[in-house]
Amino acid sequence: MSDDSRPSPAQVRAETGPHTGVAAVIPAAGRGVRLGPGAPKALRTLNGTPMLIHAVRALAASRHVTLVVVVAPPDGAPEVKSLLDAHALPGGTPSGSWGSTDFLVVPGGESRQESVKLGLDALPPGHDVVLVHDAARPLVPVDTVDAVIEAVRDGARAVVPALPLADTVKEVEPAATPGDPEPVVATPARARLRAVQTPQGFDRDTLVRAHETVTDDVTDDASMVEQLGLQVVTVPGHEEAFKVTRPLDLVLAEAVLARRRLNDGF
Repeated sequence: MSDDSRPSPAQVRAETGPHTGVAAVIPAAGRGVRLGPGAPKALRTLNGTPMLIHAVRALAASRHVTLVVVVAPPDGAPEVKSLLDAHALPGGTPSGSWGSTDFLVVPGGESRQESVKLGLDALPPGHDVVLVHDAARPLVPVDTVDAVIEAVRDGARAVVPALPLADTVKEVEPAATPGDPEPVVATPARARLRAVQTPQGFDRDTLVRAHETVTDDVTDDASMVEQLGLQVVTVPGHEEAFKVTRPLDLVLAEAVLARRRLNDGF
């Protein structure tokens, strides 16, 4: 499809009928220290393209997503906006556009939780389903994105993609000194455990309420909804939606992209 023939966000919303609009928030304000010195993690490149661009493309690949809000480092919003503009399709809206998906860039906060809240605050009306996606998961397949959206539209207040664990997990008593032996205190039943991924999907009102209510430092937004006493459900995740946090993950991500180019021409 040529750029001129791509549907506008308004056309996509009209075609999807009574469904509510879907927006995605991508917190990309972290430094990513485990990847070593250099650019922030979201701006590290895979196949010559920043991970953030891959992540935005992954969400924009869903025809349901009509807006992506990228939460930049507090002092890096102009740089991120320029980066997105450079990769956007021509003829977009004033905020920028990737085909049928618009994007906005807002400055982030000192924590991931604060950054997601700032992204939520920037959402215009009309987007009643909200995805929260890690910029460090640049290769999530569109089928996973759509599965999360469909589960929210079917009535779930909070949805997370998840995978069964391959390894046995041990609960330990943390050592007082890093590197010292740690005693095992329990072995949870592996069949009941899941490794959680993103995008996580939410009814907008529920996510807003969670961010207004929960003040504990959390590692994901679904756990905030759990603290409200509301149910979180899972849908099948995907092996390629792994999080890029260490140098070896960059190697694996490059390998996935190489396989996609070979198989799909992407």
